[in-house]
Amino acid sequence: MRRAIALVCLVTLAAGGVARAGPPPRVTVGSKAFPESWILGEALASLVRSAGVAEVVHRSNLGGTEIVYQGLESGALDVYPEYTGTIAEVILKTPGRTSLPEMRRALARQGIGISDPLGFNDSYALAVTRATQQRLGLKTLSDLARHPEIRFGLTHEFLGRADGFPGLARRYGLEHAHVLGIQHELAYAAISSGKIDVTDIYTTDAQIERLGLAVLEDDRGFFPRYDAVLLYRLDLARRSPGAFAAMSRLVGKVDEKLMVRANARVVLEKQSFQHAAAGLLAEALGTAAAGPAERPHVAREMLRNTLIHVRLVAISLLGAIVLGVPLGVLATGSPWLANLTLTAAGLLQTIPSLALLAFLIPLFGIGVAPALVALFLYSLLPIVRNTYVGLSTISPSLAEASRALALSPRAQLFWVSLPMASPAIMAGIKTSAVINVGTATLAALIGAGGLGDPILSGIQLRQSSLIWQGALPAAALALLVQWGFDLLDRVVVPRGLRLPVERD
Repeated sequence: MRRAIALVCLVTLAAGGVARAGPPPRVTVGSKAFPESWILGEALASLVRSAGVAEVVHRSNLGGTEIVYQGLESGALDVYPEYTGTIAEVILKTPGRTSLPEMRRALARQGIGISDPLGFNDSYALAVTRATQQRLGLKTLSDLARHPEIRFGLTHEFLGRADGFPGLARRYGLEHAHVLGIQHELAYAAISSGKIDVTDIYTTDAQIERLGLAVLEDDRGFFPRYDAVLLYRLDLARRSPGAFAAMSRLVGKVDEKLMVRANARVVLEKQSFQHAAAGLLAEALGTAAAGPAERPHVAREMLRNTLIHVRLVAISLLGAIVLGVPLGVLATGSPWLANLTLTAAGLLQTIPSLALLAFLIPLFGIGVAPALVALFLYSLLPIVRNTYVGLSTISPSLAEASRALALSPRAQLFWVSLPMASPAIMAGIKTSAVINVGTATLAALIGAGGLGDPILSGIQLRQSSLIWQGALPAAALALLVQWGFDLLDRVVVPRGLRLPVERD
C-alpha cells in the first residue's frame, strides 16, 4: 500500500511538473517609428532570445507615443523604450519637473512599471547649420527672438507637445511667422538644402555631426531631461521573470556615446537596426547577444510584404461588400434610413486614419485586427452610396414592368433591380478597393506589416530604395486591382448594360 501511495504521488508530481512547464511565455517588445527606438527595442528582444526563457516578438516602427503606449496599456505590448520627459509631458501630463519616483507611483496605478534610466539623456534641442549660425550670430535659443524672419521646420509631435514649440515659444518670446510642420528625417534634407533655417533634433542623433549642425544652447533651461527608460507591464515580472531579468541587464549600461554610435550604424552606415542592436549590446555589456538574422533577400521581402498587404485589403474589402451592399439595399426602402446610413458612413470617412487607428488600439490591440477594422470602415461609404444611388435611380417603368410580371419583391430585387444597378455597385466596390490599397500602407504604424513597412523605414533612413520597395508594389497592386475589377465587370454586369447604346 505504501508503495502504491508513493507511486501515485510521484506520478502526480510529474504530471504537475509537465503541466507547469507548458509552452514558454510570449513577450512582445515595441518600438516607435525612429531608428533609436528600433535599436533599443531589438536589443531588448535579443537579450530575451539569448536567455532562451521566452518566445519574443519585436514590433518595430509603431506610430507615436499615444499609439505605442495604448498598445502597452491594452496588453498588446509588454515593454518598450521611452523617455522620462515624454512620460511626464505626454503620458502623465504633469506640469513642471516630475521625479522618477513620482512617475513610478502614477504609472503603477495604470498597471505600468518604469525602470531606472538606461544611462543616456536624449533631449530635444534646436539646431541650425554652421553657416546660419555665423550669418545671424546664433548661439542660444534666446538669440532666435531677434530674428523673426527665421524659417522653422519642426516635427508635428514637437509642434503639438507642451514641452515642445508651444511652451518653448512662450518661454523665449518667439513670434515667428514661418513655422512649418515636417517629418523628422525630411527636416534634415530641408535644412541642409537651405529650405528651412531651424529644426528640432534629438541630442543623440548621428545626423548632427554628419550635417555639421550647431546645437543652440537652452540658456533658460526649458527642456527637461529625457532619460531613456523601459516602460513595461507590471505583470511581466510575474509572467516571465527570466525575460524581465534579461532585459534589465541594459539598465545603466548605455551612455550617450554608445547610443550615438549605434544610431550612426543605421543612419550613416546603412546597417540594419538588428546589426546596430547587436553592436550596442557587445559594447554595453561586453558579451555578444543572440546575433541578428540574415537580412532577407529584397525580392523575397517585397513578396512577403505584398502578400500581407493583399490579405489586409482582401479581407477588409470582402467584409465591406458583405455589409455595404445590404445596407445600400435597405436604405432605398426608407428616406430616414437612407439619411442615417449615408451620414454614418460619411462620418466614418472623415475620421483621420491615424486617429481611427489610435481609437481602435484599446479595443483590438496592435497588429492586424485594428488595421482590418479601420480598412473595413473606410471601405463602406463608396459601396453603400453607390448601391443606394444605383437602386434609387432605376427607371420607374422597369419597376412597373417587374410588378406586372407578378414577381415577388425578392425576385424583383435579385432579377431586376440589382442587375440594373450593378454598374454603379461595381464602381463603388472598385473605388473602395483602390483606395484600400493606398490606405493599407498606414497599417504598418500599428504593427500590421504590409507595404507600409519599407516606406516608413525608407523615410526615416532617407533611403529611396526602401521607399520604392513599398511604393512600387503598392502602385502595381492598385493597377492590378483596377484591371481585375474591369474584367469582373464583364461577368457581373449584364451584357446589355456594358454595350454603348446604338443611335439611329
